[in-house]
Amino acid sequence: MLSKTVLNALNEQIQKEYYSSYLYLAMSAYCEANNLPGSARWMRIQSQEELSHAMKLFDCVSDRGGRVVLKAIAQPPTEYKSALDVFKKVLEHEKFVTASIHKLYALSVKENDYASQIVLQWFVTEQVEEEKNATQIVEQLKTVGDSKTSIMLLDRHLAKRGA
Repeated sequence: MLSKTVLNALNEQIQKEYYSSYLYLAMSAYCEANNLPGSARWMRIQSQEELSHAMKLFDCVSDRGGRVVLKAIAQPPTEYKSALDVFKKVLEHEKFVTASIHKLYALSVKENDYASQIVLQWFVTEQVEEEKNATQIVEQLKTVGDSKTSIMLLDRHLAKRGA
């Protein structure tokens, strides 16, 4: 059985995962509108991945007899300065999610909630990958600078995600 404290924290994390999905979908729309179809595809796939993360937590709560209480999702930003700006925001957001997962994991340790710790360990590992991927793209965009040709080549590369 979930403690009320862990249950509330898991519900908050579910909201954050849904927001992440919404954020990446908004970023996809920005990229699409700015002739970056590969980046738009990358963001759409990321949005779907975040939905699956929310559902993983949703199932965790339900399987343990808790009740999922969905909370409102804020409107994400819709405008960015450049592809680099978009991916810097991705990295910033993933660091925020990592901190949130770590806090939730620490709470589950404090509450001796071993089942939640097991589920959350998957998220801890996942966040290492999320930050690594975002960091690599940011660094690649920094390397190519304002070269439209290089940005377009990188965008084509990003289109291959999931293919």
